[in-house]
Amino acid sequence: MTDSVTDSVTDTGHGSPVPADPETLRERALASLLIARDRTALLTGCVEEPDLTAQHSPLMSPLVWDLAHIGNQEEQWLLRAVAGQEAIRPEIDSLYDAFEHPRSERPSLPLLPPAEARRYAADVRGRVLDVLARTPFEGTTRLTEAGFAFGMIAQHEQQHDETMLITHQLRKGPQALAAPDPGPAPLFTGPSEVVVPGGPFTMGATGEPWALDNELPAHRREVASFAIDTTPVTNGAYQVFIEDGGYDDPRWWTAEGWAHIRRHAIRAPLFWHGDGGQWLRRRFGATEIVPPDEPVLHVCWYEADAYARWAGRRLPTEAEWEKAARFDPATGRSRRYPWGDADPGAEHANLGQRHLRPAPAGSYPAGESPLGVRQLIGDVWEWTASDFLPYPGFTAFPYKEYSEVFFGPDHKVLRGGSFAVDPVACRGTFRNWDYPIRRQIFSGFRTARSVDA
Repeated sequence: MTDSVTDSVTDTGHGSPVPADPETLRERALASLLIARDRTALLTGCVEEPDLTAQHSPLMSPLVWDLAHIGNQEEQWLLRAVAGQEAIRPEIDSLYDAFEHPRSERPSLPLLPPAEARRYAADVRGRVLDVLARTPFEGTTRLTEAGFAFGMIAQHEQQHDETMLITHQLRKGPQALAAPDPGPAPLFTGPSEVVVPGGPFTMGATGEPWALDNELPAHRREVASFAIDTTPVTNGAYQVFIEDGGYDDPRWWTAEGWAHIRRHAIRAPLFWHGDGGQWLRRRFGATEIVPPDEPVLHVCWYEADAYARWAGRRLPTEAEWEKAARFDPATGRSRRYPWGDADPGAEHANLGQRHLRPAPAGSYPAGESPLGVRQLIGDVWEWTASDFLPYPGFTAFPYKEYSEVFFGPDHKVLRGGSFAVDPVACRGTFRNWDYPIRRQIFSGFRTARSVDA
């Protein structure tokens, strides 16, 4: 289970650069911004005003806060920082500062009402498109080189779109969103685990123009041999853990985890409930039988860790996860994605809210890694054993509040993205993090074990 850094700060050249000239990147930025805004409009336009202004959980902001916050961040970074324009609504900056106001307090703020929030966000976007058209993408500042600021804002909006989708899952009331199901997949009959050989690999982003600060710098990481589940842990497998008394046996839990589940009477994943000998779940306003072949969803880190211990295994470290997802033993290089360097297609992964649920375990054979590991990208965020820490040589950019303030043992790393993540905010090096108690997020996991070299 040893992860050691050898060349602490080095762009090794073994990553996979994104070949794009400035105009191609400009087109990509425009498309990413438009896709994000279409999704924002869907998530805020499918419910009536009371649902936009209500707080559906103290863990989440009112949807109308997210809407105006998206516009405010876009204004601050693209109109003010990039274009040097005067502030449109400087008096609202503090209202939409995520660090100034905890989510639980946001409903009491004098927020822009829905119609005004929409007008504000639309006004900002109209000006941004003009800025995008005339901003040089090369030979400029670090903020605008390769269109970084525009890519950063597209990712920011998509991250809030995922947050708003979580709010929709927490919202009581009839179903407001619809999407086709992924469809059945052939029963997966491959091996239950894959052995990843020990040795060094390149961890972190190289040549990725919109990589965020915590993905950098690329460095060589030594990882001992290990085995990892071929697919994420399924609902059916997790039910066996429940039925075997997993929630009643302190042997499987850390002291903190055991105290947490006892304090909150947690007996199953969030949104599950037993009924007549079967498990049901609530999913975006509808109640359904828990599908046994889907990756388990809405479990916290403590639950994932306990299951792994019960199974005689453990959670993979973050470095193990990334090596399983990116390392090609035939070439020794790290790919952008498990399947290669190409952007995700519908055949590779379940991303972008194309569906409103994970696909069955074993889906997307075209998206498997060179070693045969499946569904590393999309479907469910995967908890890892690792704390969220900076890479050697980390530098905060363009602001400390994106990553630096979260580093430390309080947050655990999640990898891979979920069905709720857009491709612009998901890649083999992308890092997510959260408190180990969080369950409302679209989180699942797979397990690992150490093997002899």
